[in-house]
Amino acid sequence: MKARFKYRIYPAPGQKARLAKLFGSVRVVWNDSLACCQEKYRLGEKKPTNSELQKLFITQAKKTVYREWLSEVSVVPLQQSLNDLNQADQNFFSSTKCQRKGQAIKPPKFKTRKSRANC
Repeated sequence: MKARFKYRIYPAPGQKARLAKLFGSVRVVWNDSLACCQEKYRLGEKKPTNSELQKLFITQAKKTVYREWLSEVSVVPLQQSLNDLNQADQNFFSSTKCQRKGQAIKPPKFKTRKSRANC
């Protein structure tokens, strides 16, 4: 059995800005890689591996002028967002092949800028 704890944090104004930048970066990496995966699927091509997605949307994106701000945040949450996307894809496809118990799972969605934070 796994234990779960719920905590509420009260970040300082500077911390709020850094957290917003981190969450925005994670959202951008997720959306870019999801668009790539959907395009590959639509064309009937093989889905890129997790390491290929990391090279494309983290490593190479940091070197472009358009996405150089990705280097301002830690790489670990960006990699975790790609891991989460990979898991969401696996869950969706195993659900469609009836290899997963329970209700069918919907495909991964694009993340939006809507904020649920009560700041």
